[in-house]
Amino acid sequence: RQLISRIEDETSGEIKVEELHTNIPDHRINEVRGMVSVLNKEGKIFPWHGNTIPSTDDPVEGLLRRTWKPTLSTVGLDGVPAIKDGGNVLRPYTALKLSFRLPPDVDCHKAMDAVNKILTENPPYNASISIEWEEPANGWNAPTLAPWLNTAIQEASNTFYGKPALAMGEGGTIPFMAMLGEKFPEAQFVITGVLGPGSNAHGPNEFLNIPFGKKLSACISSIIHQFPSEK
Repeated sequence: RQLISRIEDETSGEIKVEELHTNIPDHRINEVRGMVSVLNKEGKIFPWHGNTIPSTDDPVEGLLRRTWKPTLSTVGLDGVPAIKDGGNVLRPYTALKLSFRLPPDVDCHKAMDAVNKILTENPPYNASISIEWEEPANGWNAPTLAPWLNTAIQEASNTFYGKPALAMGEGGTIPFMAMLGEKFPEAQFVITGVLGPGSNAHGPNEFLNIPFGKKLSACISSIIHQFPSEK
C-alpha cells in the first residue's frame, strides 16, 4: 500500500504523478459542459449498487475524470491466498497488476518511466521491487473540427434528430485512431456510432436501436454530401 500511495491518493483516487496529467483544452471542457446540460438527468439514474455513491457530485468533473484525468486500477493480484487457505504465515511475495488510464495527449512512455522511478526508488524496508510492463499505448485527441465540418454535423443532426450534435470523450483506447491521426495529421474525423440508450454491445444480448441507426446513417450521408469540392 505504501508503494501505491506514492502514485495514488487512497482517499480521493487522485493520481499524484505529474507526468500522468495534462492541461485540459478549454474547448473540451466546454464540450463536456454542453453534454452535461443535456444528459445530466440521465447520469442521476445510473444504477449504483446499494448505497454506493460516485467519487464526485459534479457531473462535469465526473466526465472529465473518465476522459481527461489519469486513473489507476488494480486488475490482478497474486501471492495472496484465498480466504479458505489463509493462515498466520508470511507471504513470500505479493504481485499486483496495475492498469493506468492516461489522458489522450500524455506520452505513455514518459508516464511509464515516471511510474517506474517512483515505485523502485527507496522501497519500504529495502524490499525487492521488480516491474514488468506490457506494451503501453497512447490515447488520441481528435483535431478541432473545421468550420465546414462543424456546420455540416450540426445541420445533419438538427435535420434528422431535431437536436444539435454534442461531442464526448471515452476513457478507452482505439489504437488505430492514433495511427490514422499520425499518418494523416491534416485529416478531419467524425467518430460516431449507434450505442447509447436503447442499445447494447459486446454482450450476449447485443442489440441496436434501429430507428436511431437509420437517422445516423442519414446524418453521415448528409455530412459527406457537404464535403467541400476542390476549386
